Amino acid sequence: MSDQAILRITREIRQIQQGTDLSLAVAYDDSDIRNVHALILGPPETPYQFGFFEFAIKFGKDYPAKPPSVRALTTNKGRCRFNPNIYASGKVCLSILGTWRGEPGEEWSSAQGLESILISIQSLLSNNPYENEPGYDKTQTAEDNELKVSYVEKIRHENLRIAVIEPLESSLGILPYGSTSTIADRASESDDDEEDDQTLSQNDKPLVDRFADLRKRRFLWYFNSYIQTIDAANSDISRKCKFQIMPFESQGNTMDGHFDYPELRRRVVLLREKIICETRNWLSEGLGVKKQELSIASNLQRQYEQIVEDLKRQKNFAVDLELVDTNPFLWAFTYFGRPMSHLDGGIFRFKIYISPSFPEEQPRVFVETPVFHIRVSREGVLCYFPRKTDEMRYHIEAIVAALEEESPPYDPRTTVHPEATKLFWGSPEDRKRYNRALRQSVEKSAEETYA
Repeated sequence: MSDQAILRITREIRQIQQGTDLSLAVAYDDSDIRNVHALILGPPETPYQFGFFEFAIKFGKDYPAKPPSVRALTTNKGRCRFNPNIYASGKVCLSILGTWRGEPGEEWSSAQGLESILISIQSLLSNNPYENEPGYDKTQTAEDNELKVSYVEKIRHENLRIAVIEPLESSLGILPYGSTSTIADRASESDDDEEDDQTLSQNDKPLVDRFADLRKRRFLWYFNSYIQTIDAANSDISRKCKFQIMPFESQGNTMDGHFDYPELRRRVVLLREKIICETRNWLSEGLGVKKQELSIASNLQRQYEQIVEDLKRQKNFAVDLELVDTNPFLWAFTYFGRPMSHLDGGIFRFKIYISPSFPEEQPRVFVETPVFHIRVSREGVLCYFPRKTDEMRYHIEAIVAALEEESPPYDPRTTVHPEATKLFWGSPEDRKRYNRALRQSVEKSAEETYA
C-alpha cells in the first residue's frame, strides 16, 4: 500500500474520531493502521436502538481504488444473523462493498471512504429490517406484515442480549453466557468454539477493551431506555416463546432462540450496579496512584488548580469546584443557575469521578441534586459531550453547556430521561409541563440547600 493511501486512511480515521457523529466510533491496530474496528450505535426508534454493533475492517493494498473488506463481529460467535444483509458468518451485503449487486451508481468509488461505509451499514439497521431482504414482496400481504412484526420483536430482544448485555458482561468479568442463552447455544458451545475461532481471523477478533469505556458510559446514559424497552415488550410477549423463523433464514444463517425479558431485565440491572461499583472503586485506586506519586495524580491536581484559578479570574460565579478529601480523582462540582435562565436560583451538586486511566477512560458525572432535565437520567447520570476529551476544563465546560442549553435539536442519543424527553418535544402543553417540573426542581434545590 502506498504512503498516500496510508495517509488517507489515517485522515479518515481521525475525521470520525474528531467528528460530531455520536453513532460512530473507530479504533485501529497499533501495529497496522489498515486493520480498523468500528462501533456503530443502533439508531433510536428502531429494534436496534442503542445496541453496540462492532465491525472489523481491513483495507487492502488497492485502497481506495477498491473498498475495504468488512466483517460483522456482533454475531454471537457466528450464531446470529442480525439483518437480511448482515449474516451470522459476518458477511455484510452492500453494493458499496461489492458484496451485493446494486443499482447503477450504488457501487464503490474512490470518492467514498470509511465514514460513508459505516453510514451505509447503519442504514441497514432500520425500523423495518424485514424489508431489506432483496426478495421482499412489496405487495404487503397479511403474512408479510405479520412476519415483519415477528422479525422486529426478535431483533429487539437479541439487540439487548447480544449487542448490549453480553459485551458489557465480558468486560466486567461477568460470565458471558447467562440463562438467556438459548438451548442451542449451550448445547453447541463446547463443540463450536474451535470452529468459531477459525471463522474469525486474528485481525477480526474484537478489540473489546478499545470500546469498553464507551459502552459503559453509554449504558449508564441509556439505562432507562433499555428498561423501558424491556418492560414494554415483557407485557406483550410470553416468556420462553420461541423466535419465529423468517423465510430468508437458513440453517447456520438465522436468529434462533426464545424470549426471556425478565432475565434480560435482571442482567441489565446487575450491569448498572457493577458499573457504579467500578466507578466508586476509582477513588481507592486513585488514592493508591497518588501515594505512588504517579504522573496522572499530579496532572489532575494541576488541572484542578488551573481551572479554579481560571474561574476566579473570569469571575465565574456559576461554578464552584473542590476536591473531595483532597482526592484528585473525585471532584465536587456545584452549579448555581444563571440569572434569567431556566435554572435561575437553582443550586445543583455533582460528583465527577475520574479514572486513574484518564483520558482512556472518561469521567462519569452524577447529579446529587434531583432535577427533572432531559440530560439527567432518573438515576442522576449526566449526559454531556466535551469538545476535547483529554483535558478536564473541556469537561467542566460541557457539563455547564448541557445544563444550560434551552433549545437543543431533537436527538434521542443525547437525552437520557424518557419522560422529560417526551414532554420537552411533545405538544406546547407538554413543554409547559416540562418547564414546570424543571422549575420545581430548581426551587426545591435552593430550599434544600438553605434548609
